[in-house]
Amino acid sequence: MQKKLLGGVVFLMVIAGLIMLASCAKDAVQSTTPEEQTTEDADKKAEAEEAARREAGQRATEEDAIRQAKEAARKMFVSEDIYFDFDDSSLTSDAQEMLRQKAAWMRNSPDVLVVVEGHCDERGTAEYNLALGDQRAASVKAFLKDLGLTASRIRTISYGEEMPVDKGGNEDAFAKNRRAHFDIE
Repeated sequence: MQKKLLGGVVFLMVIAGLIMLASCAKDAVQSTTPEEQTTEDADKKAEAEEAARREAGQRATEEDAIRQAKEAARKMFVSEDIYFDFDDSSLTSDAQEMLRQKAAWMRNSPDVLVVVEGHCDERGTAEYNLALGDQRAASVKAFLKDLGLTASRIRTISYGEEMPVDKGGNEDAFAKNRRAHFDIE
């Protein structure tokens, strides 16, 4: 019987020791003080704010790059003229390729309205050159329409010989003036 009593006492002591060990373990888990928790929260908040600032800065940089690329494409669209042979309104293969590129830009800019200006060199009468400039602008518009652009987005005007880019009286100057120029409304 003493053995049983001794076994029971040992058992109770083991149980008491385990309970004591478990209560100490709970105290060890709860080691951060309220001040330390506040500091950790502030650090996490500062890290989150810094990450948000970096992300906003990166987004702004990407938006600037997109805006600059769009502006460069717009400037290229306006600055690249289509040139014609003497007394002709038909499009060369180079002109057609350039118009395909312009059409692609217009598809990516659906809100843009374009003015195609027809120009001529100084040879011929003013009336003849106005008519030829009109034919050149119409030729460009027809080609752009054939590429799927809406006619209502393209307006034409002829300036004939009235707005030369080169006032020289030689063939180089004449070649520069036989053109269709683009503007955006």
